[in-house]
Amino acid sequence: MRTISSVFALMAFAGVAHAEVPAVVTDIPPVQSLVAAVMGDLGGPEVLAGGGADAHSYQLRPSQARALANAGVVFWVGHEMTPWLERALEAGSSGEVVSLLNSAGTKVREFSAAEMAAEHADDGDDHDHGSTDPHAWLDPDNARAWLGVIRDALAKADPEHADVYAANAAAADASIAATDAQIKAALAGAAGAKIVMGHDAYGYFADHFGLTIAATVEAGDAAEPGAAHLEELRQMLKGQDVRCMFPEAGADPGRYVWLAEGTNTKVGAALDPEGRMLAEGPGLYEQLLTDIGTQVAACLSGN
Repeated sequence: MRTISSVFALMAFAGVAHAEVPAVVTDIPPVQSLVAAVMGDLGGPEVLAGGGADAHSYQLRPSQARALANAGVVFWVGHEMTPWLERALEAGSSGEVVSLLNSAGTKVREFSAAEMAAEHADDGDDHDHGSTDPHAWLDPDNARAWLGVIRDALAKADPEHADVYAANAAAADASIAATDAQIKAALAGAAGAKIVMGHDAYGYFADHFGLTIAATVEAGDAAEPGAAHLEELRQMLKGQDVRCMFPEAGADPGRYVWLAEGTNTKVGAALDPEGRMLAEGPGLYEQLLTDIGTQVAACLSGN
């Protein structure tokens, strides 16, 4: 018969073993998805700016601030993407903080002169992220590199499950590679075709898959385009062979229909580069990429 002391000892041991899996917090849905894939059944990382929230101007709830302060590991893109989180981290976080944009193996692109000019065209964007484009997850090579960074950070915090993290990261890497190949096949005939995007989030995706972005509708992240910018864009569409224009998820498509009137430009499906409209979890990242690739390919092919 077990004594009371032995029962309490077993309970204590179980509590210690469970505590070895760190509490993990992430900033945006694509990062949460990659971390969830590496953690697998060991735990579910929390995402702060989820549920359709604007990642650029989010305000933490008190419960989220507490979760952030008590997290064992925090994964975020970096201050270029979520400056509000930097301020919260400076206020106090007990765990390791991993900035993926600044991690080894990440291919970082700078905004072009045209993108920078568009971002500041109307002086209406208070989410300036400098010259560095923070939307690096839209290059699947970066996502695959981040899996290794996530694996190593989790293994450091939880050495007992290092093998599990490694196996999960390898499986996620293979799955993203397969998704990458499928999107490349779907967009094989799109090289050189000019497209217009909702805002300047798609440079990594375009560079990786060989697309040509002629312009963006919004002046920058979360910024309403001014009348002068819209008129300039309308004249450009009339004078250039721009095949497709893609609204942003949640944006009013009427503006895009108006811009396309009298031109040969088609209005494609709304795109969701941050996965705001997708179900959170390990499958979100690949669904995000697949949706963008499929919708761009469909418009360019005339379907």
